[in-house]
Amino acid sequence: MARSSTRPTSRDVARAAGVSQAAVSLVLGDKWRGRVSETTAQRVRQAATDLGYRPNLAARNLRLGHTRTVLLVVPALTTEFFAGVYTGAARVAARHGFGVVLYPSPEGVGPARDPFASAQAALDGVIASSMAADALTAISGDQLPLVMLDSDPAGSLGAATVNLDITDGVRQVTDHLLGLGHRHLLHLAADIPSWTFRIRARELADRLAATPGTRLTTAHAPITIDAARSATETALTAPGPRPTAIVCDDDKLAAGAYKAARRLGLRIPDDLSVTGLDDLALATALDPELTTVRLDAELFGERGMQALLAVLDGREPPHGDIPVQLIPRASTAPPRPS
Repeated sequence: MARSSTRPTSRDVARAAGVSQAAVSLVLGDKWRGRVSETTAQRVRQAATDLGYRPNLAARNLRLGHTRTVLLVVPALTTEFFAGVYTGAARVAARHGFGVVLYPSPEGVGPARDPFASAQAALDGVIASSMAADALTAISGDQLPLVMLDSDPAGSLGAATVNLDITDGVRQVTDHLLGLGHRHLLHLAADIPSWTFRIRARELADRLAATPGTRLTTAHAPITIDAARSATETALTAPGPRPTAIVCDDDKLAAGAYKAARRLGLRIPDDLSVTGLDDLALATALDPELTTVRLDAELFGERGMQALLAVLDGREPPHGDIPVQLIPRASTAPPRPS
């Protein structure tokens, strides 16, 4: 007999086995011993096999108060970085029987509407980037087991924080440029009120302050190529000596700096060195290829999920920032002699 295209239910199994739905639930939940006979249990299992019945785990989990679902809250997906974070988180989640729902904050930063009728009822936990932290209050995510990414450990909303060693990344970039002989740097800073960008600015300023004879200029721009181009043009045409190197908070900002340099007739790296931070695919699509700091997005997502699983299990999450690596390419060189 051909099976119906409609998914069989526990009622169908009960009817086929000649028992109640309660008996089906006991047998398939392996709680039947002492309540129904061995013969009845065998009949129920056989009926379930014949019908191709599979329990509705989602409904069962809701009754138990667990959905085995985690929400990953990120800024708008304007780069592949957060896609990598999702890939890493989902890989670890799948090994533990969890699913991950990706929720980009609609405007990249700021509040977001609740993606569920009630986030607290539909989720076991939340992983959130500090760039999308304002969305947490709107979805009541700050009242769930929470792991924060790219967040100040001292002031985090979450039960745990997972960070890339951004401070060391900025240190590597700065030392690279100083080692080449650059002394006047332009910081093309992301115009986003986020901890990760504040510590980049602080580390760069502190590093240069400790090096005699250096000068730091700062320009702010949203993370778009056009905004970065405009901010860089303004900074490079301002009165006074022109910076010989640009430190960009993001590879996309660096792409905007490239466009500004070409508009002004400046050659990279002969007239101007440029660095990024991320090592997106864009970094090797630029000409010349971009010196940048490689951030392992997938490992970042993996560590975030591992930390949340530890929180859910009542264990101590792993500690220690994730190492990052400077990738020197052709966009940096010693400055021209003045």
